[in-house]
Amino acid sequence: MAMTSSRPYIIRALYEWIIENECTPYILVNAFEGGVEVPQEHVKDGQIILNVSPSAVKSLSIHNHAIDFEGRFAGIPKQVFVPINAILGIYAKENGQGMIFDADNDGSEPPEPEGSGASGGSAASDNQGIGVKKPSLRIVK
Repeated sequence: MAMTSSRPYIIRALYEWIIENECTPYILVNAFEGGVEVPQEHVKDGQIILNVSPSAVKSLSIHNHAIDFEGRFAGIPKQVFVPINAILGIYAKENGQGMIFDADNDGSEPPEPEGSGASGGSAASDNQGIGVKKPSLRIVK
């Protein structure tokens, strides 16, 4: 049975945990993911770190599909919209505790258990499976 992504639930739980421990929650966002609405002038290397503490944002909503809020950037209020699959991590500013998510997997499908594929379980043949996204190295000349 296919289940929905656990990512929004984990993000909400970690957000509450960070706040309860009197720390500042930051989210790391892939700014080039489709549907992301953030101030592009603050994007570095395709990513942006957003302070989502209650004192830094207004009207924060963490939905199952996206996070949205109003924030201030260089004193200018802007509406921010971040699809859940664009969130690469959530952590506390003060100590770095939190979670970084796998950028290639939105969490909507659980990974297959080891050896459950019809390919015989070898790493070389697993990388050739249809729809399988596993990291691989290649020589670039």
